[in-house]
Amino acid sequence: MIVIDTASPMPPYEQLRAQLARQIQDRSLAVGARLPTIRRLAADLGLAVNTVGRAYRALEEAGLIETRGRAGSFVSASGEQAREQAHRAAREYAALIASVGIDRTEAVRIVEAALATGQP
Repeated sequence: MIVIDTASPMPPYEQLRAQLARQIQDRSLAVGARLPTIRRLAADLGLAVNTVGRAYRALEEAGLIETRGRAGSFVSASGEQAREQAHRAAREYAALIASVGIDRTEAVRIVEAALATGQP
């Protein structure tokens, strides 16, 4: 279920993008699942069509969904590939941290700081 908080400082398209991404990542939306059309979801959520379209484009750019023309938008299998890539990167990071002697608490702080900036 998608809920848009109109009082939130986060723009509606970002709220939608984040909620759909979370549902894809936690597998509430399975690979291959068809998403509602942009117009239908916009109507259901009381949002502008462009707002939903922007969220879908962001999800597509992230590889979480794919649009198949008139057939619609679907949860992409590449989302699973991205998850595997993240796990691989995490294992490599853990090995690096161990090799240079940084403790677990500091390693987690480093990751949290990187995630907070949204930059690699």
